[in-house]
Amino acid sequence: MTEPTRPGPLVEPLAELSAEAAGRARRQISLPGFGDLAQRRLAAARVLVIGAGGLGCAAVPYLAGAGVGRIGIIDDDVVELSNLHRQVAHGAADVGRAKVDSLAETVHAMDPAIVIDRHRLRLTSENALELFGGYDLVIDGSDNFPTRYLANDAAQLTRTPLVWGAILQYSGQVGVAWHAEGPGYRDLFPTPPEPGSVMNCAEGGVLPGLCGTVGSLLATEALKLITGIGEPLIGRVLLYDALTARTRELRVNRDPSAEAVTALVDYELLCGIAPSSNTARTDGEAARLTAIDGPTLAAGIRDGVERVLIDVRSAPEREERRIRGSEWVPVENIEAGEVSLPGPVTLYCEKDPRSVRAALALQRQGSVEVEYLRGGIDGFARLAPELIERGPDGAAPGRKR
Repeated sequence: MTEPTRPGPLVEPLAELSAEAAGRARRQISLPGFGDLAQRRLAAARVLVIGAGGLGCAAVPYLAGAGVGRIGIIDDDVVELSNLHRQVAHGAADVGRAKVDSLAETVHAMDPAIVIDRHRLRLTSENALELFGGYDLVIDGSDNFPTRYLANDAAQLTRTPLVWGAILQYSGQVGVAWHAEGPGYRDLFPTPPEPGSVMNCAEGGVLPGLCGTVGSLLATEALKLITGIGEPLIGRVLLYDALTARTRELRVNRDPSAEAVTALVDYELLCGIAPSSNTARTDGEAARLTAIDGPTLAAGIRDGVERVLIDVRSAPEREERRIRGSEWVPVENIEAGEVSLPGPVTLYCEKDPRSVRAALALQRQGSVEVEYLRGGIDGFARLAPELIERGPDGAAPGRKR
């Protein structure tokens, strides 16, 4: 059995606590194996929380109560009446107010000495790296797949530990994605679910106490990582069923075939959602970029449908396996504007990220008739192994300008 991952403390401690801070944390400092040193680490810590909804409203007050010195809250939403049954840091008087303001004031009422950064904005590929770089740890309490994949990739690129949670109806999940120490979110969910295949809380509902349970677990995992106590959920996902009051654990290993995360992409596009309104595009880029699924592509190849099928991966990957009839044009060449692909074209990579990058680049260059293979060759090869070729093909990067 794999030994549990126990990384050292994440944060260097303050030199000393104020008398008030020590008094507040007296019951915590007295815990076996905790002490003054762990409390000084919390006082020096900087934690960014994505979402001021059900999970954030539970996690943030517990971070504050534990004595985390600086807490950032990022959310662009306002409080609605339907939020109040589960987002307990907001009150009836807060309806219509920015959630970051309401949650920040809740923390201020608990402990005025804690620094609260109010980021009233949406997390995007344009701001994620800068935001993550200002904190020691990130908690993802978001409620949508584009943000979850964005948070995972930004955390990996900035080498930031990410504690993530998800809830729906009567069940919840909690895990830690820290690429330096173990697997990440993409190792558990390599590709996003098909659009519309998973309900959200607005459609399926959520039990209010579940938010408190999972949110407090998020805060607890953050405290463990900051102080170095206990065994954090690295390589493990905790699953909680509120109806049966049962938990179980799912072990996660690194995916050896996972693509390296080298850049942030358009995550709404990756998840099959219309392109973000905050992403700058020219008029020629206004057309929605589409994805083709494996069964449709396989059927077209078998039926002899003509299409320009482009492999955007590296030479070693292409030699290992490739889709029959495809050409090779690395994503770096496409992004550099070194190729002529007027469209329509179908792009694929190992799973998704590089084909999405290439598709966006082509769209910006005026090739609006472009689609990418959802799930990449990884899923396609399992579906249609007879359409996969292996070994050297002698091809050089094609479609030069």
